[in-house]
Amino acid sequence: MTALHLAVALDGAGWHPAAWREPTARPGDLFTAAHWAKLVGEAERGLLDFVTLEDALSLQSSRQDGPDDRLDQVRGRFDAVLLAAALAPLTSRIGLVPTATTTHTEPFHVAMGIATLDHVSGGRAGWRAQISPRPSEARHFGRREFPGPAPGPLDDLLAEAGDAVEVARRLWDSWEDDAEIRDVATGRFIDRDKLHYIDFDGRWFGVKGPSITPRPPQGQPPVTVLAHERAPYELAARVADVVYVTPHDAGQARAVVEEIRGIPREGTPLKIFADVLVFLDGEPGRAAARKARLDELDRAELVSDAAVFTGTPDELAELLLDWQRAGIEGFRLRPGAVPHDLKAITRGVVPALCRRGAFRREYEAATLRGLLGLPHPANRHAKVTTS
Repeated sequence: MTALHLAVALDGAGWHPAAWREPTARPGDLFTAAHWAKLVGEAERGLLDFVTLEDALSLQSSRQDGPDDRLDQVRGRFDAVLLAAALAPLTSRIGLVPTATTTHTEPFHVAMGIATLDHVSGGRAGWRAQISPRPSEARHFGRREFPGPAPGPLDDLLAEAGDAVEVARRLWDSWEDDAEIRDVATGRFIDRDKLHYIDFDGRWFGVKGPSITPRPPQGQPPVTVLAHERAPYELAARVADVVYVTPHDAGQARAVVEEIRGIPREGTPLKIFADVLVFLDGEPGRAAARKARLDELDRAELVSDAAVFTGTPDELAELLLDWQRAGIEGFRLRPGAVPHDLKAITRGVVPALCRRGAFRREYEAATLRGLLGLPHPANRHAKVTTS
């Protein structure tokens, strides 16, 4: 049996809006490094491929656009790239994939942040590229307007995201792997011939380059994208290494995989992960009861773009294997509440998959690309030598 890839998406106290009110939650610790270090340490204990860290350019809200007046849900978050950099020295093998928007931010800055994270983590960085379509987010910057209250022009935002990723990839290659000489005797720190202008001139960005940060240890940190329909699928096929999709059953999973595989793509095949929001407990019925209690506290039933699962770790393991047979290669699990559901993943689901021969028993690679089975990419500027 082919081993599954497994990741978790971390967001505050968990993905249920009332998760911070769980008895095991520690809401006073949400904005501390210790909270996040414990969560990522637990994920690494479970031998997961990577964690993603959520981020956005606006406060969490129950509304489609703009802030709401709710006082009973978590509001506020850390900058995901900075948080990942703080967590890097506290971990050793797990991948760190922060969210950074391609809208209202300069790809040069994002590329440098991810490259820096790759260096300080020893090759474990990735990037979840995300658009920011809300008019309320645009108003933070004042450089462009989206007619509200509907989201901004999605086709343009996706095309801009594609250019932003292309700029980042070119910047990551703007230093060749051996550009740093560091020869004290001759006084030469770098080989200027191995630094390259990228000269990107597009509709949204004009970037000269080169990068101010040497090429990342992975060469190209993996780029990941969340996608729900055709246009984002096409973006992922064009620029990403991993796409997160949101089917609600095995039949939908099979259809999504077939659609994505039908989109032309160059290079290494796209990795397809499914997102599942999970509430877990070893005793049948208890996970559903816990979710129902949280729904009651929130005064609404949880609604998610992803499938919502309640059950035991063994039941979730069987579901994951069923979806794997439909073509899904990995899963990004969203814990309903942390630390409870995260520990149920690492100490329940992972052993269940191991018993079925479907998950690793030790880390087999030191980089995120290695864990995902992605080869180290050649630098586009490197000269090919023939013997």
